[in-house]
Amino acid sequence: MKKYASLLLFCAGLALAQPTATGTGGAAATVDALATRAAMEILAQGGNAVDAAVAAAAVLGVTEPYSCGIGGGGFMLVYLAKESRVVSIDHREVAPASFTPTVFNGPDGRPIPFAERVNSGLSVGVPGTVRGWEEALRRYGTLSLGRVLQPAIRVAQQGFTVDATFAAQTQANLERFRYFTSTRDLFLPGGSVPAVGSTFKNPDLARTYLLLASGGSRAFYTGPVAQAIVNTVNNPPVAPGVSANIRKGNVTLADLESYEARIRPPVQSSYRGYTIYGMGLPSSGGPTIALALNLLEGYNLSTLPRERALHLYLEASRLAFADRNAYMGDPEFVDAPLSGLLSKKYAEERRKAIGERAPEGAVRPGDPYPFQQDPSTPLRPQAQGTRREGESTTHLTVADKEDNIVSYTFTIESTGGNAMVVPGYGFLLNNELTDFDATVPHPNSPEAFKRPRSSMSPTLVFRDGKPVLALGSPGGATIITTVLQTLVNVLDFGLPIDQALAAPRLSQRNTQTTNVDGGFERTPEAQALAALGHRWAPLAEIGALTAIAFNPDGTLTAAAEPTRRGGGSAAVERPR
Repeated sequence: MKKYASLLLFCAGLALAQPTATGTGGAAATVDALATRAAMEILAQGGNAVDAAVAAAAVLGVTEPYSCGIGGGGFMLVYLAKESRVVSIDHREVAPASFTPTVFNGPDGRPIPFAERVNSGLSVGVPGTVRGWEEALRRYGTLSLGRVLQPAIRVAQQGFTVDATFAAQTQANLERFRYFTSTRDLFLPGGSVPAVGSTFKNPDLARTYLLLASGGSRAFYTGPVAQAIVNTVNNPPVAPGVSANIRKGNVTLADLESYEARIRPPVQSSYRGYTIYGMGLPSSGGPTIALALNLLEGYNLSTLPRERALHLYLEASRLAFADRNAYMGDPEFVDAPLSGLLSKKYAEERRKAIGERAPEGAVRPGDPYPFQQDPSTPLRPQAQGTRREGESTTHLTVADKEDNIVSYTFTIESTGGNAMVVPGYGFLLNNELTDFDATVPHPNSPEAFKRPRSSMSPTLVFRDGKPVLALGSPGGATIITTVLQTLVNVLDFGLPIDQALAAPRLSQRNTQTTNVDGGFERTPEAQALAALGHRWAPLAEIGALTAIAFNPDGTLTAAAEPTRRGGGSAAVERPR
């Protein structure tokens, strides 16, 4: 059996360097070849999609440490084929018991500068990743945590080759990584950015994974690891001579030990005969995408000139973000009017706000309360812009031969998190609590034990009960528009998944300008849209999507970025 598994892994490895792979059996797509290899290795050993997803995620914690890891949290969407059921696992970070609505205000009552919030103990939410992995495996996997961590332990011990993306991200964090002794020692060996082509090892993280392999999540949320996290947050390991104002946090061992992952129902919506599942609150991704699609359903985008279809896409996104910014937050603290927001009748009314031209600034949120069974809530918020939100994060997509599917997004928020490595354990902490809104009161205001609103958008698409597409992306608030635009590209424009994924992206989030990448601002469509009042703010790249398409002929196509973030990696068990 081991020889057979090794042969399957070797065959799958032939396609690991490719961003697109089509075939049968299981499939995986991630931003990193070693993570994709780990997923395929676990599938070859008889594991299912959940097992393979956790294995890939653990490797990404080694090779993509500035985007994700056990110091953060995430959202996992799982399709259980035998039960024809979709479940979601919320392991978002949680504010500690000490948190108050004014925690990010200085003595004068004014907000603390954003850089001081990020590079501080104040920004650290209680990590949820380890508990989420264990819960996913216990409920829906077939292998133990110790078994699926083995590929990541190997990579951490043996090292990986530093690529241009890793080096560039390290360089971008050079100043703040030098603030902390533990971070400097790990990521700036010899005081310098690791050279492209060199081998980077993380023996401390390997030892931490070994502790988790033998002790499970208790080895993280109690004992020496938990104490080290508390010490790092409450007394940051500031290097001698640092003049930056590094603020202490207030996290306790009880905060860590009491952390729980949540099993939540997904957000379910329909679009042109497709059933779409997304992540629900506290992630705003699923509801915002569903609302935007409801708005777009009133137009036949496939028959319209492309610039007209893109105008409608941008304006639907603008309106959806206005509602998202106004109403959405942690459902354990906020009674968000989701039934009204996702009502098809509300979309009919809200659609009237889409004009022939782009508005000059932010638009007001709509009023979903008359479209709820209980319309009594009196809140009528004002228009708000989208907060600054970390654009790090990573996403992976896995399917197995039994048609189980995992769409998984997880993060440490900003690229490099809060820049603090837990001494002796090899992982960065998150700055997730900067995702709270500074406005008080607000559905996303800081509170003790609250989960900050997220944009993560793992998504699954079905037709007549059969899977069609699984996808997701990193990118802060642009995650929502990246997934939304990819859905439009596939479901409306009929693009194959690799072309839908590689196309230039447009991200309108209720702001005066629209972010674009891939040179879109130089296209004829951009010129036509500019005549309608659209203004462009080009970015080097938007998102880093991975997906699996389930083709009518029974094959699967796994797809990752061809160029964004240096290109991703896709593989199938039996290539076509």
